[in-house]
Amino acid sequence: MNTKTKTLLVTGASRGIGKAIALRFAREGWQVAITCRQKKDQLLETAGEIERAGGRCLPFVGDMGRMADCRQLFDQIESTFGGLDMLVNNAGISYVGLLQDMTEEEWDRLISADLSSVFYCSKLAIPSMIRRQQGRILNISSVWGVCGASCEAAYSAAKGGVNAFTQALAKELAPSGIAVNALACGAIDTDMNRWMEPEERQALLDEIPAGRMGTPEEAADMAFRLAEAPVYLTGQIIRLDGGWI
Repeated sequence: MNTKTKTLLVTGASRGIGKAIALRFAREGWQVAITCRQKKDQLLETAGEIERAGGRCLPFVGDMGRMADCRQLFDQIESTFGGLDMLVNNAGISYVGLLQDMTEEEWDRLISADLSSVFYCSKLAIPSMIRRQQGRILNISSVWGVCGASCEAAYSAAKGGVNAFTQALAKELAPSGIAVNALACGAIDTDMNRWMEPEERQALLDEIPAGRMGTPEEAADMAFRLAEAPVYLTGQIIRLDGGWI
């Protein structure tokens, strides 16, 4: 491993915000590990784009809501890159519907993907960061974790858990020179928000003072700024929402 080259892991990076973050860091000279649970073809396409941008990439297909998969991923990161400088916990899914209609299996799956994955990956990333007394953990959250959303109770609960986890872990790791923050995104123009009918989409845009959705590239730009921010900036839930909430 070139000790001057930093290494990033982005979970859930086959598309959307995760893909944009991986590409942004690759263009800045970072080597990148990316994951997805199912969309292998999209993940490999993203890996190809990263390499064409001049970055070195390790794609990994696995479920970050399962510790066994996470351990396998971190073993590959260690053997390929020799360590990790920054972790971006981006993997997650949504559920839109009445809580009374949600099944136990759907609840368990969402909590596993959106919250347990953050715990597993952070747990595995921390030891080497502590040994080097440096590192960054960025959790991609949501404004619904701040204020909650009707018909998204489970998603709001998971992202609220991510926010509390971020603030608590930042206090644990600050003495070791490790910054832990969360980026609470508002409405970002990704596949996750493309289920809306045109009228619903316009009603949403009317609520946002900026008058539009954010872009994955704006989230990626913010993530990179946080990678370069002073380590004293830690434990923060930073809203990227166009003034919405």
